[in-house]
Amino acid sequence: MSASQPLGISLSQALPHPCLYHNLAGAIRMLTSMPLDLSQAIGFEYPEVPVSWTRRDLLIYSVGIGAKKDDFAFVYELDKSFAAFPTYPVVLSFKGTSEDVVDFLALASAGANTPQPPGLPTFDPNRMLHVSQSIENYKKLPVESGPGWKLTRKIIGVHENKVGIVVDSESILVDPKGVAYSRMTSSTFNVGAKATPGGKFSKAIGAAPKASKQVSKGRRPDYVVTEATLEEQALLYRLSGDYNALHMDPSVGKKAGLGGIILHGLSTFGFAARAILNAVGGGEPSALKTIGSRITSPVVPGETLETSIWEVGPGPNDTTEVAFETKDVKTGKVRLGGGIAYVTKKSIKAKL
Repeated sequence: MSASQPLGISLSQALPHPCLYHNLAGAIRMLTSMPLDLSQAIGFEYPEVPVSWTRRDLLIYSVGIGAKKDDFAFVYELDKSFAAFPTYPVVLSFKGTSEDVVDFLALASAGANTPQPPGLPTFDPNRMLHVSQSIENYKKLPVESGPGWKLTRKIIGVHENKVGIVVDSESILVDPKGVAYSRMTSSTFNVGAKATPGGKFSKAIGAAPKASKQVSKGRRPDYVVTEATLEEQALLYRLSGDYNALHMDPSVGKKAGLGGIILHGLSTFGFAARAILNAVGGGEPSALKTIGSRITSPVVPGETLETSIWEVGPGPNDTTEVAFETKDVKTGKVRLGGGIAYVTKKSIKAKL
């Protein structure tokens, strides 16, 4: 595995992107035969999204990413170290300010009222794949938001090849005073989308964090964390706001060619983040500063995951840079690849 491998695309194993509403506005437009100028989409800003959360939301999220009974900092609101798990902000684009079940189809349909980014063709939401995710935390998140928090969103990259178009997006979580707390990036691969006759274009004004060094081929990992997901894992994770039926109704998964229910890619992302935080950061809530990876294939709830972690050197601001990869133990298939994280190194938890 190469620690310097960028957060790229694995078309054959990528996940259906759940955040369909980001680009559904274009899905109601007719395609035209005229070439499009993809560069016009770079820097496009979506409308801001109000968001909020409570202590209960933090507890539910932690259980959704596999937190255990002794992970007191994340599962017990009266613990003196109680805190938001570092990856919690990734769910806020789904949850918004809702304190109830979110109608996913209505949420997707609402995207029709979102301005269409200039220069992009119409995208088929059924062929939209979520292929990478990252989060960088700047400040410690309060355990309750209160009013006035929001996500700002913009397009930071567009890349076209022979089989489709990749759109890179950036979201910033800001408080009522406009102070940034977290920066998130995600990439969607729109299969079959075309914009230019040659099918070649690539431009970006921002990117996800990238590894600084390669892991030598054959080098044994410094840490290996093995953990089983529950057969009910998707049922738990969806309570954080992503109520896509793909993760609940077997018939939806079968129609999508996935054989049945799959676990949310961002739940798998959270499992890897927990493995790294515990193994390298000693479980300290503030230790995980940055994490990013490719989402390379779907997890079936009940699978046992193995996260291999390599220390590769010093990271920014007195952190340790690590590379990681998460596999299904039974099949050996990579579920998360090309992973990178910056962690404030602490003592290792005895339970690991």
